[in-house]
Amino acid sequence: MEIKPEDSLIEYPCHFPIKVMGKAVPEFVQTLTEVVLAHDPKFDPATVEMRPSGKGNYVGLTFRVWATSREQLDNLYKALHGHPLVSIVL
Repeated sequence: MEIKPEDSLIEYPCHFPIKVMGKAVPEFVQTLTEVVLAHDPKFDPATVEMRPSGKGNYVGLTFRVWATSREQLDNLYKALHGHPLVSIVL
């Protein structure tokens, strides 16, 4: 289903937060930052927000990407959602 630009709730370009959760493994942040960079080459890895779960078994990340189109966001969501380290993408 294609959404016309005038029907979108998002005005492009803009900064757009994407939240990702997964098991707390050493490579989690670096690996997912690389996925984000593949879809937003100007993304600054220093801006990743990280929140560990209460018991430290999981970690939540927030990436604020520079969204230029619906297609870019859709492709990024698909790449993150399909990654084996990722449990949830919001």
